[in-house]
Amino acid sequence: MKGISYTSYGGPEVLAYGEVRDPKVGPDSVLVKVRAAAVNPVDWKCREGHMDRMLEPAFPVVPGWDVSGVVVQPGVSVTEFAVGDEVIGYVREDLLSRGTFAEYVAAPLRTLARKPRNLSWEEAAGLPLVGLTAYQVLIKVLQVKRGETVLVHAAAGGVGSIAVQLARHLGARVIGTASGHNHDFVRGLGGEPVEYGDGLTERVRGMAPEGVDAAFDTVGGEALRASANLLAPEGRLVSIADPDVFDYGGRYYFVRPDAEDLLRLSELAEEGAVSVHVSQTFPLERAADAHRLSQEGGTRGKIVVTVDWDTEEAVAPEGLWQAAD
Repeated sequence: MKGISYTSYGGPEVLAYGEVRDPKVGPDSVLVKVRAAAVNPVDWKCREGHMDRMLEPAFPVVPGWDVSGVVVQPGVSVTEFAVGDEVIGYVREDLLSRGTFAEYVAAPLRTLARKPRNLSWEEAAGLPLVGLTAYQVLIKVLQVKRGETVLVHAAAGGVGSIAVQLARHLGARVIGTASGHNHDFVRGLGGEPVEYGDGLTERVRGMAPEGVDAAFDTVGGEALRASANLLAPEGRLVSIADPDVFDYGGRYYFVRPDAEDLLRLSELAEEGAVSVHVSQTFPLERAADAHRLSQEGGTRGKIVVTVDWDTEEAVAPEGLWQAAD
């Protein structure tokens, strides 16, 4: 099959488009025909070797953890999905090896849920990682409640934009940091935008004099320090970007695949509580350009790569093992 791969750590130039190994479908996995795959900052951090202490690479690595697509072959013990089912997934495994930037991906059941019917393939591909991150942090870690005030950093970005919507759905007031040109976008999500940079602490204090009940740091560094200074006496702090959060009495969190959480996100999308903004799409063969754009930062919403198909038919590639009827 065709896909993107890299054989060593490096910049976007190490990403090569061409033939990659066909995936093997385990008993509790399904083979997904990829329609779209989203780019996340963790993708280029893995590519550059920044995650080497956490994730063992098995070169050549096919990058990508987010996917939307169609089931073309269930594993032999799978009853949850059938051929033709439209799914989304956060397909992260314990090794850097077989990712979603390819024509097909073998996805364990724990990583999948049905695709929201009201989202395009591109929008659906942009939901799993950022959606699960926001959902798990806000609901399971920060335990945000109705009437609380939540500070969300990078509120126009992938994780931040979903976090604003989810916190509002939970009944919280949301203050979101964003560049000036993204303030209207943040307001449209239901948040109250505030400018980044010098004076941030004072600006947020002016909006929430008694402090914020919960702070969600997606940036690290100065944003983390400001968050700690802005907490109410019983305020909670979580960072997904900076382990220094422990020094401030907060928690560090790394998103986990969870089929039930992902299904709930799909339901919330269908209810209109959560939407995904796709800022730009690239064909699969231009994945390196998508990585470059992501690495520049400042993206509103999501960057997505797409896979073009000559047929909509859900058919597994030739040569893969098939269970007997």
